[in-house]
Amino acid sequence: MFKPCSLPMLFAAMLVAGCETVNTTSGGAVGVDRQQRMFSMLSTEEVNQMYAQSYRETLQKASEAGVLDESSAITKRVNTIAQRLIAQVPVFRPDAAQWAWEVNVIDSDELNANCGPGGKIIFYTGLIEELNLSDDEIAAVMGHEIAHALREHGREAMSKAYGVQMATQLGSAFGVSTAGLQLANTGVQYLMTLPNSRSNENEADLIGLELAARAGYNPNAALSLWQKMNKESASSPPEFMSTHPSSSTRITELQANIPKVMPLYEAARARVN
Repeated sequence: MFKPCSLPMLFAAMLVAGCETVNTTSGGAVGVDRQQRMFSMLSTEEVNQMYAQSYRETLQKASEAGVLDESSAITKRVNTIAQRLIAQVPVFRPDAAQWAWEVNVIDSDELNANCGPGGKIIFYTGLIEELNLSDDEIAAVMGHEIAHALREHGREAMSKAYGVQMATQLGSAFGVSTAGLQLANTGVQYLMTLPNSRSNENEADLIGLELAARAGYNPNAALSLWQKMNKESASSPPEFMSTHPSSSTRITELQANIPKVMPLYEAARARVN
């Protein structure tokens, strides 16, 4: 029979055995270099394929509802900005240049935008119109979202969830009490998910800041963007804020890193002019 102290060690050993430590991107000028733990059995390709299917279903529903915006002025703006940002992704991740990037706009009051695994971008017109976003601010949102995809934050979150599920199944097999399993799940949530969630947001902020600067968009727009977001969330939180929680330190962190990317922005503007 297993001793009580040996069971957690067994769980840890089995979970670690199925993990690999990776750094999905280079650090860039902003210096994002956190090592990430991924389940090796959950590959990048598998996650990208799963999301691509969900993405296609979303677009199909939007098309059937007549809200897939393919030719408006907003769509043209979003596509132009996206192409400039996508051109910069090899700085952080060379293989991302070969991703099957897609950019689509949905005509909806929803204040939301995202870039899923594998480079599948969706923007909702409500976010742009309600917050009256400039091109620089759109680039700040999109750069942030692209950064989540480059860093594979979705796969990382799925790896953690898979780890919890595996531990739960093993615990049940070895007769661990339900209360004990709930406690383990809560512990994983607070010790793993929440800190990494904040870390992931910070990484997306910084990489997005640099992507936008390298593409010739003013990095200071990230400040005005989050000021608008915070003001909007005070009355009715945008959908975007539910998965991108604000914090009192976010704008401070952005301000501290803008000097690192400002030369990149100035060099990009000089090439354009």
